Formats: sequence, C-alpha cells, structure tokens
Amino acid sequence: MKKYIIAIDQGTTSSRVILFDNESKIIDSCQLEVGIICRENGWVEQNALEIWETVYECLKMVLTSNKIDSSLISAIGITNQRETTIIWDKNTGLPLCNAIVWQSRQSQNICSEWIDDGYQNIIKDKTGLLINPYFSASKIKWMMKAYPHVKDKIEKKEALFGTVDSYLVWKLTNGKVHITDVTNASRTMLFNIHTLKWDQELLDLFEIPNSILPDVKESSEIYGVATSLKEIDERINIPIASVIGDQQASLFGQCCFNGGDVKNTYGTGCFMLMNTKDKIVSSSQGLLTTIAWAINGKVEYALEGSVFVGGSAVQWLRDGMRLIRRSKDVEESSRNQGSNGVYVVPAFVGLGTPYWDNDARGSVFGITRATTKDNFINATVESIAYQSKDVMEAIFTNKNISC
Repeated sequence: MKKYIIAIDQGTTSSRVILFDNESKIIDSCQLEVGIICRENGWVEQNALEIWETVYECLKMVLTSNKIDSSLISAIGITNQRETTIIWDKNTGLPLCNAIVWQSRQSQNICSEWIDDGYQNIIKDKTGLLINPYFSASKIKWMMKAYPHVKDKIEKKEALFGTVDSYLVWKLTNGKVHITDVTNASRTMLFNIHTLKWDQELLDLFEIPNSILPDVKESSEIYGVATSLKEIDERINIPIASVIGDQQASLFGQCCFNGGDVKNTYGTGCFMLMNTKDKIVSSSQGLLTTIAWAINGKVEYALEGSVFVGGSAVQWLRDGMRLIRRSKDVEESSRNQGSNGVYVVPAFVGLGTPYWDNDARGSVFGITRATTKDNFINATVESIAYQSKDVMEAIFTNKNISC
C-alpha cells in the first residue's frame, strides 16, 4: 500500500505545499504568493498571518483535491525562509507586528552599535556568524524598541519568538508546540553552534529574555501532530516530522553528504553551501559557519556564502521598474541583446558575502545613449551570476577548508 508525505516549502515570495508518494513522485502541489511590505528604504516586512494563511490554504487544497485516505499520509516536513523574525501573542496566536524579513536592513543601527561595542569576535566564535541585520537577534531587539506593546508582552511572558518554522509548527499544533530545529536556531545570532544551546551570555548581552525562545530540536524527529488540520477533516492525524532551513534542505536534497560537496541555490537570494561534515570551519573569506543538519544525534556543519538579491532583482524589474510583465520575459530579452557594457549592482539591502557591506546600495554603470531596455534587463540577470562567482571564489580560496 502506498504511503505519502507532505512537504511545506515556505519561501520569501511564496508558500508551496507538495504531496509526494513513497516513490518520490509528486502527486499534487499548490503554490500561493506572499506579499512583501516595504515601508521605508531598506525595510522588508511581511504579514506573518498571511504566511500562515497561504500555507494553510495550500494544505487544504492538496488534502481535499485528492481522494487519498489521510491515514496514509505518514508525515509533514517543513522547510522555510530563514532568519525572518516573528513575535506573536502566545494566547491568541496573532502576530504583534509585521514579520521582519531576512533581507531587511531596519536593525542596521543596532548592529552598528554592537560592532562598535566590540562584540564581533564573540559573536563569530560562538555562532559562526557576523554581526549583521540579516540575522534574527537584532530584529528582535528592534521590535522591542520600536513597539512598546511588544516589549510589554515579552516582559509579561505573553509573547513568543520564532523564525517562520516555529510559527508554522505552533499554528499547525494549535499552540501546543513551540520548537525550532538546529539549522534555523543557528541563524539567529543567539545559538551556540558548539554547545548546541541558546547562549545565555549572548542573551544577557543583547537583553533578550530566554522565555520567548523555542525549544531546539534535531532536523528530523516527531515534534507534534498537526491538529489544526482537523478543521479540514476530523480524521486527519498527521505528525510533523521534519523542520530544516531552506538552504540546508537544499544541501541535503542535492545529496551533498560528503565533505567538500557544494550546492548553489538561485531563489529570492542566492546561497552557496559547502558540507564540512563534523568540522566547524572558520572562514577567512567572509563566509559564515552554520549547522547543516542534525539527524539521529549526529550534527554536521557547513560553510555558507550569502547573496541577498538574486531572483528578487528580476522581481524588481517586473514590479518596481515595470520593464517586464512576467519574470520569464527576461529570457526573451537575453535572446535579443546582451548587456552591452552595462553593469548592475543590485545592493538593494547591502551586500553579503564576501563584502558584508551594510551601507552599500544599488548602482548602475556603463549607460550610454546606445543603452536599451534589454541591455538593462540582461545586466540585472548577469549581476546574479557575478555575485555567485564572488561567493564561489570565496569558498574555494578559503585557507581553512580541509574536508
């Protein structure tokens, strides 16, 4: 008898649910876009409730459009956009403010203060990360400063923090389970990748109470049952059996199981990860040290290079500049003309690996009277390749790699 699993892929621009059978064949899928809120330059936010609702609607569509006995669905697995920070009311489940997306720069001043205070080395030693608005810690701090009601709820122990995975699990279990996995925890700038625990010294340093933090689990274990799906069908009783950050999921999905194996993912941003097995490798080239996964008591690590703007540059061409109607229209432009000496640097939210320049902003070079719309579009697409090349060179010239 066939068995099935459901994969939830909650990304920056969309939520997707896929139903697989036990031969890895896709039986059905559903995808819904998630809106982006940019209230000020460099700010990137989302409505966390919309994130949940798009996931739920996709689950509902997949579960009801197939004549499959729900008892044959063995498990739900979740992979998610990382670092995006949500704080919600533990009694109502409602977000206390907009989610701050991983791309957002609004906590940049807080990060600058922490760098000026000399915290960079202790952060890198404990977490493998650099002080940057990219990660969750400064986003939490910003929320506490910007919204008095958030701070008040936290002080009364009526609020919870989580990255997107935590919020989805909490909602799926009707508020019974507040967890994250080690891969997502390792992206908060609060998690010690050596001890595999929330670091109390860092929490004290940043004045973030541990009462809001989720329990940290492995990347594959039974966390709880998705009881909220009983609203769709009372017979549904599916366990949630995996949580892992999207880039680590990609590393695993591309079968990068050997030391030195590398994958690069082209999505909203671009992320190159190298498996370093059980070795915690410190980078001399602006790479991050992160947890790849934890399964059956075994933890593996990775080096990561991060490009903040990849596919979102194409989205900008479509929605911001209105140079194309559909994202796939860039293919036609590339057939028509090249970039003709035009270069685009899409540093809309600063630059990641290897530069880590929070203050950088987008630039265009090489425009002449001969420049066309197609040149501009091509230069934007080429910028994704140039940024990925920078990361690849950083990974393969890192002097400390020995896998």
